[in-house]
Amino acid sequence: MSDLRLNKREKMQRFLADNIVPVLFVIICAVGIPLSGYSPNYLINEVITRIGRNSFLVVSLLIPIMAGMGLNFGMTLGAMAAEIGLILISDWDIVGIPGMVLAAIISTPISILLGWWCGTLLNKAKGREMVTGYIIGFFMNGVYQLIVLYLMGSLIHIRSSKLVLPRGYGIRNTVNLDGIRQSLDNLGAFRIAGIKIPLATLLLIALACLFVVWFRKTKLGQDMRAVGQNMEVARESGINVERTRVVSIIISTILAGYGMIIYLQNMGTLNTYNSHSQVGMFSIAALLVGGASVAKANIGNVFLGLILFHLMFIISPIAGKNLIGQAQLGEYFRVFVSYGVITLSLVLYEMRKKREIGYEGAQLAALQKEEESK
Repeated sequence: MSDLRLNKREKMQRFLADNIVPVLFVIICAVGIPLSGYSPNYLINEVITRIGRNSFLVVSLLIPIMAGMGLNFGMTLGAMAAEIGLILISDWDIVGIPGMVLAAIISTPISILLGWWCGTLLNKAKGREMVTGYIIGFFMNGVYQLIVLYLMGSLIHIRSSKLVLPRGYGIRNTVNLDGIRQSLDNLGAFRIAGIKIPLATLLLIALACLFVVWFRKTKLGQDMRAVGQNMEVARESGINVERTRVVSIIISTILAGYGMIIYLQNMGTLNTYNSHSQVGMFSIAALLVGGASVAKANIGNVFLGLILFHLMFIISPIAGKNLIGQAQLGEYFRVFVSYGVITLSLVLYEMRKKREIGYEGAQLAALQKEEESK
């Protein structure tokens, strides 16, 4: 009986160790919801809106993790490609779903080029992919700023005076996306008990999830999983490891571009110079909150993370105000938690990895001792 109790305790300890981040967020949300005073209807409506807005971006992170590339901080490259597409369709006055489709078509070749370049660089930095991707994002942000601040309006012709700065070149800080604002969200939308269900957006997200499930079963998907598990074994099996890793980043960058278009059509406004800056950080934080790790993530992690992470985002300002009289504390708390979650998850992953290596070493030593005794 004591052995059974001990076994259950060990299982519970292992579960908590593997899922400490989701458990912490469940506790934060359980404490914060009553303090916020928001009605269940309001919270559900907000969470569904944010799931529709952010899911595609988070789903784009799954394929590089499968290929052993870790968390793709370079997804911001796809977001920048999408923003260029949106600026151009705003200048051409193409509205609604056709405008979104054209923005996606424009962003795709840019995303492919950037994804290929990023993947090639990451191949030269094996074992340091995440920090390299983060720095690549900063570098490309400078290139993007150069394009939108100096080349658009001078070298790249922009017709609309509403987009161009008074000096005659460069895009204004804010681009109004009224032409495509919630075009996808309102397509086939309906309400249940006052809660808006953006049917077309959710169907598109479901298709992205089905694509990931289907892709895992393809030859390329199986190759990526093999590369993610052990690059040397995959190479000996005849898999082109470098090419497979680059393809995973290209697919992720393309999906991130599409996700950014969905995100911005929901917002209705493009902050020209900053909209993409925190997209990667918040998407990665949401995925990690759902229980994902650097080496393993699934669709369940995407949606659990989005619900918990954004529920915390909704309740924290008003909960902070009701608790100590300062809503600003909630704003600081949100940013602190975003970075804290990523740090905690990376530390826990490394600790778990070392523990597993130690366990494997102990098993190997025991086997060797057994053989020697024979």
